[in-house]
Amino acid sequence: LELLKKPGTYEQLDSITKKLSEGLLEIAKDAGHAATGGYISAMFGMFFTGVPVHNFDDAKTCDLSKFTSFHRGMLERGIYLAPSQFEAGFTSLAHTEDDIDRTLAAAKEVISGIKP
Repeated sequence: LELLKKPGTYEQLDSITKKLSEGLLEIAKDAGHAATGGYISAMFGMFFTGVPVHNFDDAKTCDLSKFTSFHRGMLERGIYLAPSQFEAGFTSLAHTEDDIDRTLAAAKEVISGIKP
């Protein structure tokens, strides 16, 4: 709890989550995939769909086979994400900038191997 009292703690958490979320979307779009998502504080999500996701019906438009390939590829590289397209991911203060960079590098490798 002492860590949470330190000035800048939540800003740090927001910063790494933003970097991860925006990085994943950029990587997916650069590889030719329709992708949408976002983040708030330590929670993030990415969907392989071209429509904004505001509810479960929107989320059901995502390409589950792409997510399955993405999830499997990330696991093979030691990156553990929520196993369902419909779950949020979370960062924590234990994650460093290097962790986020490594995650984005793995994501770029995996996503570039998924057919758009």
